[in-house]
Amino acid sequence: MIGLLRNQISSYSNRGINHNELSMKSPEFQPISAVAHPNIAFIKYWGNRDQELRLPLNSSLSMNLSGLETLTTARFDPALDHDIFILSGENVVGPALERVSRFLDHVRSLANTNVYAHVESQNNFPAGAGIASSASAFAALAMAASHAIGLNLDEKDLSRLARRGSGSASRSIPNGFVEWQAGTSDADSFAFSISPADYWDLVDLICVLDTTPKFVGSTGGHALASSSPLQPLRLAHVKDRLEQCRKAILVKDFESFAQVVEEDSHLMHAVMRTSNPPLHYWVPETEIVLWNVLTWRKEGVPACCTVDAGPNVHVLVLSDYAAAVGARLAELPGVQKILKAYPGPGASLV
Repeated sequence: MIGLLRNQISSYSNRGINHNELSMKSPEFQPISAVAHPNIAFIKYWGNRDQELRLPLNSSLSMNLSGLETLTTARFDPALDHDIFILSGENVVGPALERVSRFLDHVRSLANTNVYAHVESQNNFPAGAGIASSASAFAALAMAASHAIGLNLDEKDLSRLARRGSGSASRSIPNGFVEWQAGTSDADSFAFSISPADYWDLVDLICVLDTTPKFVGSTGGHALASSSPLQPLRLAHVKDRLEQCRKAILVKDFESFAQVVEEDSHLMHAVMRTSNPPLHYWVPETEIVLWNVLTWRKEGVPACCTVDAGPNVHVLVLSDYAAAVGARLAELPGVQKILKAYPGPGASLV
């Protein structure tokens, strides 16, 4: 899959820039490519105590999704007078470019340089539809850009760096099942692995119901979280839910895992729906998937659901049941396709 994505990324010469000429002008800055995976949060992050630093109101817990990935190539070039961002072959301008440039400004400040960058990125899954595309995007960019500019950051500091672009990106840096501690400041708000990708044979069957980009992105949604009267209630027991979820993963207790994952997801969406203005990410088919999976679990099928900031449903199931559950899901109304993901590795250089 990495090879396929690498082939999909256009060369600099295809953008009207001669790569050999760039290398002769600034041999100290070479293009660096990195790959990162989105993650699905079992215990959700919703709301910041510091919006600029993306310091969360609560710790969270997630699983990286192997098979879904973002491949990003970054190259710093003294000949540029502004950052260039190419996404899926298209030149990006406006707010999306500004967000990437703000992130690169932080990378430049760490390296004590003001050189602009050329960034190309490609996903193999829908972006902006509640499948954590910003997580893999900024994790891959953190890895690629930091190495391209000459920084040598350890995993903790890469996680902190990725967090500055997207909070959930901090969780896509470490391997497998990952906890992001809220911390008390920028220095100690980072993610770490609680178990490797091959520790538990979970499968995430992502029911794609709608690939339309969200009308309010996660960044905007986090800013609205405090306007909900239910946010304090959600936060009051989030530590207990995280501890229950962590323990369930470590002892591979699916029933306990399913109960807390669904509870936490419903609480986050209750906050979203009672924000001012309210956020309704679900479509009618979302409820259909949720109801059916709950019914199947009552019948003894080890499956549960969680939904991020979007309409698409992540159905988590033990691998022995993945084929049967996937076949049932495919028959439900509104299910356009099913993306199958296993616990995945952390971000890495290509």
